[in-house]
Amino acid sequence: MAIIDVYNLKGEKTGQAELNEDVFNGPIKTHVLHQVITGQLLKRRSGSASTKSRSEVNRSGSKLWRQKGTGRARVGDAASPTRKGGGVIFGPSPRKYIHRTPRKVKRSAVRMALSDKYQTNRLVVVDRFEFPEIKTKDFVEVMSHFRVSRALIVTKNQNENLEKSSRNVPWVKVMRHEGLNAYDILRYDHLMLDQSAISGIEEALIS
Repeated sequence: MAIIDVYNLKGEKTGQAELNEDVFNGPIKTHVLHQVITGQLLKRRSGSASTKSRSEVNRSGSKLWRQKGTGRARVGDAASPTRKGGGVIFGPSPRKYIHRTPRKVKRSAVRMALSDKYQTNRLVVVDRFEFPEIKTKDFVEVMSHFRVSRALIVTKNQNENLEKSSRNVPWVKVMRHEGLNAYDILRYDHLMLDQSAISGIEEALIS
C-alpha cells in the first residue's frame, strides 16, 4: 500500500492514509493517456460547421450567356464555385468527431493520471472540506495554506458551501468522485482529495 500524509484545512498534518498501489502508484503509459484525452476532447467538438455546395445554393441553373460570339470567357451557371455567391468546393459539413474508447482503457487512464500526481508529489489529501458558510475569502485563505496552483478538488458527496465558495476562483475546480476523469486530473497542476472520497475512487477503478 502507498502511504500519504493527511492535512486539515489549516495545512497541518493530522495523520496518514493508505492508498491502493494499483490505483495511485501504478505504471504510467503516455500513449494510453494520449488516446483517452484525445477522445475526450474530440467528443466536445460540436461538428456543426457547414457550407453549401453548388447544388445547394439558391442560384439559377441556366447558363449565364451563350457559349460563343460574345467575346467573353466561357461560363456555366451562377452556382459555380468560381463566382461570388456560388457553392463551396469540398467545404465542411456537419459531422461527428466522436472517438469511442473502451471503458477499461478510460479507467486505466484515470489510474495512470492519479499515479502521476502521487509520484510527483502533487497529490494532497484533506481530512474534511468543511466550511461553516459560503465565503470566497475563507476558501482562498484555506488554499493559501497548501501553496498549490491550479487545483482540482474531489469530494465524495455534494458540498454546497465548498462548491459555491470556490466557483469564483478561476484556478480551482470542484467535482465529485463519480465524475473523475484523466483530462481534468492532468489539466490541473495539483489534485486535492477529500479523505472520504478515496474509498469511492478506489472502488470504482478496481471493480
